[in-house]
Amino acid sequence: MAAVVILFAGLASYALVRYKFKGSGLMNSLVIAAMMFPVFATIIPVFRMESSWRIVNTNNLWLALLSCALPQIAGNLAFAIVVLSGYIKGLPVALEEAAYMEGCNAYQIFFKVIMPLTKPSFATVGIFSFLWSYNDLFTQTFFLRFPAHWAITRLLNEIFGRQGTDYGLMAAAVSLIVVPLIIVYVCLQKYIIKGMTAGAIKG
Repeated sequence: MAAVVILFAGLASYALVRYKFKGSGLMNSLVIAAMMFPVFATIIPVFRMESSWRIVNTNNLWLALLSCALPQIAGNLAFAIVVLSGYIKGLPVALEEAAYMEGCNAYQIFFKVIMPLTKPSFATVGIFSFLWSYNDLFTQTFFLRFPAHWAITRLLNEIFGRQGTDYGLMAAAVSLIVVPLIIVYVCLQKYIIKGMTAGAIKG
């Protein structure tokens, strides 16, 4: 899911930064405005929309996961677009012009020039999107109704509710949940550091 956010947000931010078209200013304003609406304010219309698509309250595992993933992707896109737009604006246009002169189209410029140069920003967006979706108990509780479809965060909540103060079981469950977060951080650690220090020194 984080990969979907990175792809869509990257393409959208590149288009909004580098291309001027009718309504681009309005779209930028809408992206920023979307960050002001919490998930709690939109969950009912989203649930009704997905219910009309017949992908909620179903025994199909993939449809249930899709119904939970779509709101999470949409909720992360605005933040990701704002972050990536700031990084892309700082890139020199001359690099893209040189690639265009070599025969690259817009998609080749994005994947071969923009993405390699902005790896720290994409890593930052990917980490935040992964963490927010991984810890999003509210959306999982709302859309994953059947026990067979529960994600690990929902399972942890159920363990706490049913087992009370079984600290051994709680510690084991928390350890399992932390493992994926540690793996993500170890794999992307160098990009996190670059993203935190980017722009700190000028000239």
